[in-house]
Amino acid sequence: MRCPSCGESDTRVVDSRDLDDAATIRRRRECATCSTRFTTYERVESARLSVVKRNGERQEFDAAKLARGLERALWRRPVAPDAATRAADEIEAIIRAQGINEVPSSRIGEMAMDRLRLLDQIAYVRFLSVYQSLDDIEQLKREVDELYAARTDEAPGQTSLDLVAAARRAPVPPTRRPARR
Repeated sequence: MRCPSCGESDTRVVDSRDLDDAATIRRRRECATCSTRFTTYERVESARLSVVKRNGERQEFDAAKLARGLERALWRRPVAPDAATRAADEIEAIIRAQGINEVPSSRIGEMAMDRLRLLDQIAYVRFLSVYQSLDDIEQLKREVDELYAARTDEAPGQTSLDLVAAARRAPVPPTRRPARR
């Protein structure tokens, strides 16, 4: 480490401490030539993660961009406010754990749809319709039918068949309007 005052590379560590649950190390150093003390921080640099787009273009992975897309799908849905950010962080952690430097955008999209399917099925359908560029209502209906057939009680945004059937059978009482004066 070079001294910021004189540029000498002969420095010694005076004190060393862990910060951020040992993710960062803070070191106090002293220059052997001019006796200047200065602080350095050491962090592990994670490998750059690139996203390969459909057209072959490469971009650096941006978890915030992914979270924004998930937030749009989850807009006004009954989920935790930080659900999109947590899902994006989970997706990034899974990709980094695989030890790869490049990931196709289609894989990230599939992982996002899997997370949304578990979080909220309406948000999943919103994301699916945009992500897969569904061209007609028939494609959307097929996807919703598959989702409806495999529905689970854990995810919000779905109805019970019993409720739908009961709503069809029950007559709707006429509403009366108050007389105008």
